[in-house]
Amino acid sequence: MKLLEDRIREEGTVKPGDVLKVDAFLNHQCDITLFDKMGEEWARLFEGTRIDKILTIEASGIGIACMAARHFQNVPVVFAKKAQSINLDGEQYSTSIYSFTKQKEFPVIVGKKFLTEGEHVLIIDDFLANGNALNGLLHICESAGVVVEGFGIAVEKGFQGGGDALRQRGYRVESLARIRTMDATDRSIEFY
Repeated sequence: MKLLEDRIREEGTVKPGDVLKVDAFLNHQCDITLFDKMGEEWARLFEGTRIDKILTIEASGIGIACMAARHFQNVPVVFAKKAQSINLDGEQYSTSIYSFTKQKEFPVIVGKKFLTEGEHVLIIDDFLANGNALNGLLHICESAGVVVEGFGIAVEKGFQGGGDALRQRGYRVESLARIRTMDATDRSIEFY
């Protein structure tokens, strides 16, 4: 998606350790016009595919998932929580994931009442690097008996292999900006 790639080139910052900072429009300050265009594009890419719910993970995936849901006949958005709280009641699906950007492991929790066996789910997230977060969500989906129709990813760091591993397992991965290489020294980014 050229619009997203252009924003990454113009406002993104490549930092050491293969970190791409896009907080000006994607995961700190939210450009809802851009989010809406992203949702429209995922709806186009998944046109004709049954989607009953969109699943994401807090916090950065929530905004883009909600805007995308508007383009999928306003399907519900379910987000996995990264911490247990008194607001979480009833039975739950849970797993743990390792966060590339936070460099630590988090619990991931979804109330069982929000995923029903046989539902068709689209997983949306802001970044795909090694695939740890998405594999955690896949584990929850498998436990719930839902059908994962695919993944809608804003930015995929293709050189880190998470997307390729999901594709090799037979999953459909639709990344709107797929990075081939990036370099913190000269701030360069090359897309597929």
